[in-house]
Amino acid sequence: MAEPTLYRQLPAIDKLLQFDEAQILVEQSSLHWVTECLREMQAQARTCIADEGRLPDWHNDWLAELSRRHHAFGQSALKNVFNLTGTVLHTNLGRSVMSKSAITAVAQVMSSPVTLEYSLDGAMRGHRDRAIADLLCQLTGAEDACIVNNNAAAVLLLLATVAPNQQVIVSRGELVEIGGAFRVPDVMEQAGCQLVEVGTTNRTHLRDYEKAINEDTALLMKVHTSNYSIEGFTAEVDGEALAELGKKYQLPTAIDLGSGSMIDMTAYGLPAEPMPQTYLSQGIDLVSISGDKLLGGPQAGIILGKKKWIDAIQKHPLKRALRVDKMILAALEATLKLYLTPEKLTTELPTLRWLTRSPEEIRRSAENILVKMQAYYGDHFIVEVESCLSQIGSGSLPIDRLPSYAITFAPLDGKGGGLERLAARWRQLPQPVIGRLKEGKLWLDLRCLDDEHGLVQALLS
Repeated sequence: MAEPTLYRQLPAIDKLLQFDEAQILVEQSSLHWVTECLREMQAQARTCIADEGRLPDWHNDWLAELSRRHHAFGQSALKNVFNLTGTVLHTNLGRSVMSKSAITAVAQVMSSPVTLEYSLDGAMRGHRDRAIADLLCQLTGAEDACIVNNNAAAVLLLLATVAPNQQVIVSRGELVEIGGAFRVPDVMEQAGCQLVEVGTTNRTHLRDYEKAINEDTALLMKVHTSNYSIEGFTAEVDGEALAELGKKYQLPTAIDLGSGSMIDMTAYGLPAEPMPQTYLSQGIDLVSISGDKLLGGPQAGIILGKKKWIDAIQKHPLKRALRVDKMILAALEATLKLYLTPEKLTTELPTLRWLTRSPEEIRRSAENILVKMQAYYGDHFIVEVESCLSQIGSGSLPIDRLPSYAITFAPLDGKGGGLERLAARWRQLPQPVIGRLKEGKLWLDLRCLDDEHGLVQALLS
């Protein structure tokens, strides 16, 4: 019986539009958007009455709710966050952060027509990969290069070009699964290749590859196990031996490196990671890497290698479906140019700067923040600076850890529910703060923190 009365309490849209608050929002967006939003609110109010016999929680102030929705509409779905998880290359948080030169390059190509596929020399169509390919060849010694939208696409395109409807020999211990249950065997199937497993999980020898070669074999392949490690009684075929075997049987060879390291990581005090130029110099025909992992650039897949195979890959119909746009190319070019002056990498490339940050520097940052955190949160939490271990992430160097420091929060009452509520509240901040819950504490690993003041302001709000 109360429902008709409730329905009559719903205000008319034309009356709501007469208020100054609504007109301000019309000027900031449009009459169409405000009207449609009010219609949606009315529909939700009717549903609330029909289903629950009541008006919505915001029925006393429609204009305030309209303003809230307008503010939410104006916010990007991709929010800047404080990555204090301890994972430098966090897949769910966008992996690499771009250098200032890459950001500038992207802004420039977004704001103007550019020579994406236009040759100024001949006033004719050019190739969008050409300039970046030349730079990649300079850095790696490859004969040519191809750029696509990620490394999985690079592997798919490589396989579809080199071994369609034919056999590809791979070690059983290298049939990895990457994020999202995306598996190497699945990629091969989609590329139209027949997978031939050789060796065992922990040991594969060159003779295993050789015994599997037959008239249907089209490719000898290795996959870098970047997201897991087998230790103990192990053996694998190195690039030089595989390249020699390929030459013996006139078969192409390829390796999926994935992680995208272009420098000797040990020179920066970091664990070793294989580089494409090493395998290319050993005679491997094709090497694929990522642009957004250890390379420190945008999401991209890069295929490096022999010109005859790159030419064939560029002509494959899938290339057009997998190609990158001008923004990715601009960011990748700017990132690669940083590698021409390697002495500046640790200051200009955020990924390498964070990876090489000393524990002492991180500890000083934590101590600078600690007193304010204790003053604000000390009534409910034990707040301390503790040593911890960061990880590189995104399937790179899965075992190795980097010494770091974190600010930790432990509940005074010993109950973990308070930590979960605190972490949830921080995730709802205008710039969310993302830490990790571990061992009964909430950890804020400061390895990737550049803005101490900004973090303090966020956590004290």
